[in-house]
Amino acid sequence: MSLWLQHLPVLPVLIPLLAAALMLLTRDGQRRLRVTLGATALGLMALSALMLVRATQGIGAPHWPGGVGVYLLGNWPAPFGIVLVADRLSALMLGLTAVLGLCAWIYATARWDRAGSHFHALFLLIMMGLNGAFLTGDLFNLFVFFEILLTASYGLMLHGSGKRRVGAALHYIAINLIASFLLLVAIALIYGLTGTLNLADLSVRALALRGADRQLFDSAAAILGAAFLIKAAAWPLNFWLPNAYAEASAPVAALFAIMTKVGIYALLRIGSLLLPAGAPAAFGGAWMFPAGIATLAFGTLGMLASTQARRIAAYAIITSSGTLFAALGMPGATLTGPALYYLLSSVLALGALFLLLELTERSQSFGADMLAITQEAFESDDPDAADLSGQAVGVPLPATMAFLGLSFFACALLIIGLPPLSGFVAKFSLLSAALRTAEYGAPTLNVWLLVAAVLTSGVAGLIALGRCGVRLFWVPEDLHVPALRLNEALPILVLLAACILLTAQAGSVMAYLEDTAWYLDQPGRYVEAVLGQDPHLFPAAGDAPGGAR
Repeated sequence: MSLWLQHLPVLPVLIPLLAAALMLLTRDGQRRLRVTLGATALGLMALSALMLVRATQGIGAPHWPGGVGVYLLGNWPAPFGIVLVADRLSALMLGLTAVLGLCAWIYATARWDRAGSHFHALFLLIMMGLNGAFLTGDLFNLFVFFEILLTASYGLMLHGSGKRRVGAALHYIAINLIASFLLLVAIALIYGLTGTLNLADLSVRALALRGADRQLFDSAAAILGAAFLIKAAAWPLNFWLPNAYAEASAPVAALFAIMTKVGIYALLRIGSLLLPAGAPAAFGGAWMFPAGIATLAFGTLGMLASTQARRIAAYAIITSSGTLFAALGMPGATLTGPALYYLLSSVLALGALFLLLELTERSQSFGADMLAITQEAFESDDPDAADLSGQAVGVPLPATMAFLGLSFFACALLIIGLPPLSGFVAKFSLLSAALRTAEYGAPTLNVWLLVAAVLTSGVAGLIALGRCGVRLFWVPEDLHVPALRLNEALPILVLLAACILLTAQAGSVMAYLEDTAWYLDQPGRYVEAVLGQDPHLFPAAGDAPGGAR
């Protein structure tokens, strides 16, 4: 246990990497071994994420002064070595990723993991990339982890074959390659100007830039922000998302619900650290707020115009990104806590919705055709392989249609923001905080634009999801009870239960998030923790690992 605690910050990266490497050594017929390895790895990741959340609050061991844990790989001090930083924001995102990833993986074990090769290895690699992106303390390794998660996502996007899926995946790959190129160009410019890529050191050195160097730095930051805006699905850079998410397999689309939030995390993290130097273009409210309003409008119109359920869910992801952009683009940190609460609620709800929509399609007459898109991919000698030629992919569970209908209703309430679930708490706290910002000098026009855009998107969601629910559960004359497995129903229940828990514990969760917002508004704590960390080669059993405290 002491070894586990010493190296706690690196475990969310190390565990999926080792498990994925072991899976590549197994044969295709050893599915049970792969499932066992996957379950063990994801369980350990969830446990380490929980311990990191507690550690950043000063609870349990290890105890980090100031709630910031710094892990120096190779015991090289910052800014010369690779550094991982666990703080309130990164721990929060790690916990959200662990819950969503575990639920999506459990759902995939019903049949989707057999739709192609190396599903479990790719799934763990994307988890590794997500965890690394949230933990890394320098720009270059942020690029590295982005590439790891994107490369794995390319394989998962194509998982299951099908003409429409391949076409959507090619657009998805092309756009993300462009974003990665922009990210690399921006990193090169920033390193040439400042001589560092460590985020804490960059925060200090940006203060000293003047004249032409400062202008070039702002230009590089604008390119960097554009790359993150593409990954976060900001308008007009999000045209690739609806097709990609609508055509991906259900567990992959559910996991992708957090992919756009990685870009938002990067903008929030870097923007908060550059506050003392003046937030450059794309990281300040002058850019994020209008981008958020435009993204909200695009997502709202997309939800109203779509007739396919999965495309409505994809546009709902764009709407959630727009809401976060607009909220985080407001001055000060008043909206940061409510925005993070909204992020938690929306990711969990949208992940559950993508899983649920595949199950509801099985109750329609066209369900067999849609499921048969990947029928050839399921031909296998595995005795447990599912048969997609019909609906017999499980057993009829008691009250299946009631479960599907109530789950869809709960997802709709969460996405729209109606009481009594966490979606309402999130939007209510967001709008009330927005109205308070007028007292602190926020432009009145921006405040009312945000309020109007969020309320309009809620009304559009009510119309779109209400129409979708009628089409799925009411209109069909040949509606029949679909067969499903427990490991398909359980992940949806867990995600919805997490939203209910967010509602029940709204006070304590919001207090944690408000503290996180205050911490982000005081970047000195992060900078001091990273640059003030002294490496020591041989820590005692009770000390922090490799320079981590």
